[in-house]
Amino acid sequence: MAAGGFSRLPNGTVVVALNLPHGSAGVRVLVHARNRARALTRLRNLGLRAVYLRGNTAPPTPDEITAVLHHPDGLVWRTAPLDGTSASGLWRPIRSLLRPAALPGR
Repeated sequence: MAAGGFSRLPNGTVVVALNLPHGSAGVRVLVHARNRARALTRLRNLGLRAVYLRGNTAPPTPDEITAVLHHPDGLVWRTAPLDGTSASGLWRPIRSLLRPAALPGR
């Protein structure tokens, strides 16, 4: 389960924002999709199986919506403190978050 929210855009699509725990900090993930169910399915297909959106407590900001709409994959992330303060850093493609750690000696 994750804190987050969504915003419906004028063209009918949605941007879903989720705060997920990751290591000692957390990450803020943004997904652009046709509807909320498809956005969560996109994340589950990437291996984030236990992702649910309950309520709309932390919807995406206008700056976050702009960031995800300008990314070709429509799926980005950045670090976010778990204490609920604002996220910091650059938006990155989701591939860089899910990439397996490099094995030693390779």
